[in-house]
Amino acid sequence: MKEGVKIATLEIENVKRVRALSLDCSGQALTVIGGRNGQGKTSVLDAIMWALGGDRFKPSNPVHDGAEEARVRIELDNGVAVERKGVNGVLKVSSSTGKGGQALLNEFVNLFALNLPRFMGATGIEKAKMLLDAYPDLGAELQRLNEEVKRLYDERRALGQVADRKAKYADELPFDPLAPDAPLSGAEMARRMQDALSVNARNQTLRGKVGEAERALSFAQQQAKAADERVADLVKRWEEAKREKARTSAVVDAAVATLAASQATAVTLRDEDTKAIEAELEQTDSLNARVRANESKRNAQAEAAALREQYADLGNTIEEARAQRLKLLASVAMPLDELSVDEAGELIYRGQKWDCMSGSEQLRVSAAICAAIKPECGFVLLDKLECMDTETLRDFGEWLTSRNLQAIGTRVGTGDECSIVIEDGVSAAVESASDGINF
Repeated sequence: MKEGVKIATLEIENVKRVRALSLDCSGQALTVIGGRNGQGKTSVLDAIMWALGGDRFKPSNPVHDGAEEARVRIELDNGVAVERKGVNGVLKVSSSTGKGGQALLNEFVNLFALNLPRFMGATGIEKAKMLLDAYPDLGAELQRLNEEVKRLYDERRALGQVADRKAKYADELPFDPLAPDAPLSGAEMARRMQDALSVNARNQTLRGKVGEAERALSFAQQQAKAADERVADLVKRWEEAKREKARTSAVVDAAVATLAASQATAVTLRDEDTKAIEAELEQTDSLNARVRANESKRNAQAEAAALREQYADLGNTIEEARAQRLKLLASVAMPLDELSVDEAGELIYRGQKWDCMSGSEQLRVSAAICAAIKPECGFVLLDKLECMDTETLRDFGEWLTSRNLQAIGTRVGTGDECSIVIEDGVSAAVESASDGINF
């Protein structure tokens, strides 16, 4: 892979707070510009931005107070020399290729590397989009998968809400375990009532025959008694009375038999309970309402169960989409290990969103993404490196070296970690700062 362009040397005269500064950055992955507040550290970065980025980065008042003009000269390790001079910053670009002007610089200068606060001030989603812009194919497919996962999540959430409401509705519905499974028919109940009344009518007729038999028996007995009396009184008519007695005895026997048969039949008769049927008829509407309520509850429970099943199926589909997404992300070498984009499309590093990253992690992520956005640019400008202690600075420098990147940054401080210290716009006590920590 072709190395990105880096800054070799830097000369600044009368730019904002800087009066005079010369800096050799060649061979250093991390150049730390130290000093107290208000001494001109940030002015160094502003001068670099102006020189390489053009008028969009020109300070509103670039010339140091009391000076006539400003001057910035930068030599890059690709042989290009850049100089801006004067109040308006007239640009002069020289190269071995013969090309020149801002158009040449735009080929390898990364605007985000010059203006890192713009990147760091973006939202997590905007940062993730800038990163994915460096991987067009990945970005489009990841966007599709993110939208699919979001759609499935929304659909599953909606299903879950409906299922919860349906289950709650089913729980609130009354249920009568004594009610039949099906509603009663009024016509069927009327038919049953008619059948019962017919049976009772027949039974009543049979009961009437018992009375007739009793009356017949009583009449026969009376006749037998009268005959006995006539026998006593009418000896002369003995034969006739005898025959009459025999006849009436036969009638009595028949009546006794008829009575016995009627009584035997009457004992076995059982009237239908019309009161229960009448009660059922009166309660048909109420009972049917209970049956319908039970059916509504069962239907609601079945619908809730079906929705829960759909909810589970959507969960499986979401997991499949997430697996595809993770596989897609794993197929691309991100500029940092553990740097990724979550399902909401937001930048994630070591499992944390931007606002939960430490200051040093934010700077490292920003530098890595800037390099990925435009690999032709091998440097980045960093402000406020005091968020890193010396050990973290050393680790950061080693990381820059491993990525063949260059960072020029400012830090409030005057310790040995500084490559140069600025005091009142000029280099101060360079010998005490020595060469700084070897980054």
